[in-house]
Amino acid sequence: MRSDVIKCGLERAPHRALLHATGITKKGLDKPFIGVASSFTDLIPGHIGMRDLERFIEKGVHAGGGYPFIFGVPGICDGIAMGHRGMHYSLPSRELIADMVESIAQAHALDALVLLTNCDKITPGMLMAAARLDIPSIVVTAGPMMSGRRKGRKLSFVRDTFEALAQARVGGITVEELSALEGASCPSAGSCQGLYTANTMACLTEALGMSLPECGTALAVSSQKRQIAYQSGERIVGMVKDGLKPSKILNKASFENAVRLDLALGGSTNTVLHLLAIANEAGVDVSLEMFDKLSKDTPQLAKIRPAGEHFMEDLHYAGGVRAVFSMLKKAGKINDNITVSNKTVFELIDSLEYIDNEVVRDIDNPYRVQGGLAVLKGNIAPDGAVIKQSGVSEAMMTFTGAAKVYDSEEAAMKAIMDKKIIAGDIVVIRYEGPKGGPGMREMLAPTAAIMGMGLGDSVALITDGRFSGGTRGPCIGHVSPEAAQGGPIGIIKDGDKIQLNIPNRRISLLIADEELKSRLDSFVPIEPKIKKGYLARYAKLVTSSNTGAVFGK
Repeated sequence: MRSDVIKCGLERAPHRALLHATGITKKGLDKPFIGVASSFTDLIPGHIGMRDLERFIEKGVHAGGGYPFIFGVPGICDGIAMGHRGMHYSLPSRELIADMVESIAQAHALDALVLLTNCDKITPGMLMAAARLDIPSIVVTAGPMMSGRRKGRKLSFVRDTFEALAQARVGGITVEELSALEGASCPSAGSCQGLYTANTMACLTEALGMSLPECGTALAVSSQKRQIAYQSGERIVGMVKDGLKPSKILNKASFENAVRLDLALGGSTNTVLHLLAIANEAGVDVSLEMFDKLSKDTPQLAKIRPAGEHFMEDLHYAGGVRAVFSMLKKAGKINDNITVSNKTVFELIDSLEYIDNEVVRDIDNPYRVQGGLAVLKGNIAPDGAVIKQSGVSEAMMTFTGAAKVYDSEEAAMKAIMDKKIIAGDIVVIRYEGPKGGPGMREMLAPTAAIMGMGLGDSVALITDGRFSGGTRGPCIGHVSPEAAQGGPIGIIKDGDKIQLNIPNRRISLLIADEELKSRLDSFVPIEPKIKKGYLARYAKLVTSSNTGAVFGK
């Protein structure tokens, strides 16, 4: 075992003494050392229930014949970090989490890992660490929150807070109603109820084969989630005995499966960043072009909030990830592959007993014939940009508008809330990319405000930043190269005409080539916004969003 290096031999007497100080018995030293990386915190609703799941993971590890060691990993709640300086730290925390898990696992010679996670950057950060370390690893995502309720109506966090805020600003609802909604929209522990980034990543983790069946959708605080935690603890010891490592699971076939699922569900655009980053650690060739290629022949089979009216709980009881996989398998669009359960993808699909076709449509009756994401290119985004086309109305699939340009999210948000954005505008927010932000902030507040003010079918938004999984409407993010790198988004002027054509995968600044070249030749990006601390170091190391915003070598 890997852990023998700290517990075997005469020269390891000091190491054993320190281990005994933790409470481990001499007999316990003979067992595999299982690290339980827990991102429990009182700060994040999706993580407050993890103390309970830690207990069940521990029970499972002991039952399987291993010895568990819990260690902490920090997390950031994107919803709480949104709209202020805190959001600069969200995406950069992904790299810190991967580095922390790697550091503890290597320093303490752990034999395997159970990765207890839930929210936006914590899950991909832990998966990046698992791929990098390549020791037996299994992921337990803590599960979605229950839907809220008010006056007989189901509520979700984004629709009934961020968008409701904008409705209150224009008089669509009263301030008293907004206060009631904010008190009812998040009724329990768990990740936000729709197919936002946290829940999309949980589903994709299951699709990759890195968590047990139904883990991606089983609700937080449910007995089933406890059972999955226990089974995961028990199973990780079996993975040590079997020698089943991430490198045997995370291959081209599993990443294609994850992308297919993302497209069929209409998931968050952030998953593009995260799958690229995980694949980079796994040494698997996954590109931005793969998403678009697969999108063109992957039908969208579900409409979970924010794109539709179903919730994660509906997806779970409809059959979850396996239900979507089952439909895709009928069309020959899923690869067989081994999973942490030691069963193959096809074996897991075949074990499914029920699919609710009201929630997960049959392959012959999709919501759309193409997947939820699309990659656009053009003279604004030579290296690509990403849009969640599943959240765009048919009326906005092609659109030409006049640019209103802002060099920060705050400036754009003020203009929106001051009602300076009107029908026919295209809001351009730049210097919010990985380097320019720094940290590539999410733009949920401005996108939700546009929707809440009733402008979703008449205003588009373009940014080198990114969007929350809660975003809907014609919002194009990840514009590469970003303004801080001298990208063309930096030379757009107020009043310039911009054309959006999602079916043709084009985004174009409608100026003459000579004018474009002249502007680029004279373009000098603005000074970095943050010049000290972690974010300054991050800005120097991070690569473009079209490569996953990973650290360059």
